Amino acid sequence: MIRRKVAIVGLGSSDFGDMYRRRNEHRWSPEDLGAAALRDALADAGLHKSDIDGLCVMRLPSYQRFGSMLGLAPGQLRHVSQYPGDTQMAGVALQTAAMVVATGMAETVACVYGNNDRSSGATYQGSDAWGMGQPCEAIYGMTSPGASAALAYSNYVTDYDVPDDALAPLAIGNRKFAANNPIAVMRDELTYDGYMSARYIAEPLRLFDYCLVNDGAVAVILTTPERAADLRQPPAGIEAMAAAATLAGPRQTPDDSRAAAIDAADRLWAGCGLTPADMDVASFCDTFAPMVLFSLEAFDYCKPGTAWEFVRDGRIDAGGELPLNTSGGHRSEGNMQGWNHIAELVRQVRGQSPNQVPDCQFAHYVCYSSIVTSMIFAQAA
Repeated sequence: MIRRKVAIVGLGSSDFGDMYRRRNEHRWSPEDLGAAALRDALADAGLHKSDIDGLCVMRLPSYQRFGSMLGLAPGQLRHVSQYPGDTQMAGVALQTAAMVVATGMAETVACVYGNNDRSSGATYQGSDAWGMGQPCEAIYGMTSPGASAALAYSNYVTDYDVPDDALAPLAIGNRKFAANNPIAVMRDELTYDGYMSARYIAEPLRLFDYCLVNDGAVAVILTTPERAADLRQPPAGIEAMAAAATLAGPRQTPDDSRAAAIDAADRLWAGCGLTPADMDVASFCDTFAPMVLFSLEAFDYCKPGTAWEFVRDGRIDAGGELPLNTSGGHRSEGNMQGWNHIAELVRQVRGQSPNQVPDCQFAHYVCYSSIVTSMIFAQAA
């Protein structure tokens, strides 16, 4: 168990909303965006780029090119790793960086993510959707990542007799938090009628059940608790983490990764001695809204088939039992493939979120995917 052996000390993030509005003014590269976020993370921590001896990059085309752009010295890096741009890899990258620090392979590791999807015209459908446009699958409608989520949710709706408006509280709650987040993309009010009248993208999923496509970057810096004590920000400790993989693809997994998620959850809670009731805030990857319901159930916040009831009546809103996705998440703040969720939880345990949960001691991250990752962040002791 990683408990309190690693601290997050630096955080940098793009202004996603500003970039969304200025799409046609610039053509950012992922490296440009990542470098700007890392610059801000270094300043946030009170560090210099010469302090970095580990680098984990996600979605950036080349760690070599990125390191050269930064002007890192030859031999400076004791660890380097590179990850593709799948949402599940954010947790994998952060957990790897934490293990690198905890084992002494490196002392100060920067995780950097950059994404210029909107300005480059990414569509995430057909042949652009990670090979999901294969003819043998396309004839069944599997032409986008959302189609798989829609199929999984259709099974859930049938199995548990879930009403048509079950996902509405998630979209409306996200938008309430985003309205108070100055860097969020979508800040206008979303009403129940507005949600319900939105068109289907892949039935039963509507427009607001899908993540945004936007530009931006996030950088996170990790180091030892001893080093963190001398830096600028209150550290966000990593209290616990767990992961589990489903080897089959999302369209070939009958339980939609549920067994892997339950396994990760059991080990997470057992390893730290905490329970869902101890969590002050949570941020669950919501590329597609049903993943939030699946996360709540797999990680023991509620019983199978009841998450759609759990999220009603203000329980996940400000002041509720479990404020959820308090930055606005992937569907209102912006889609940084997990990294904006991580950034928000760091802000929460620091006491620096625009939607701050009072005296936030523990913050829970989950990515429910074919690689399930979960972490608990803790306020500095």
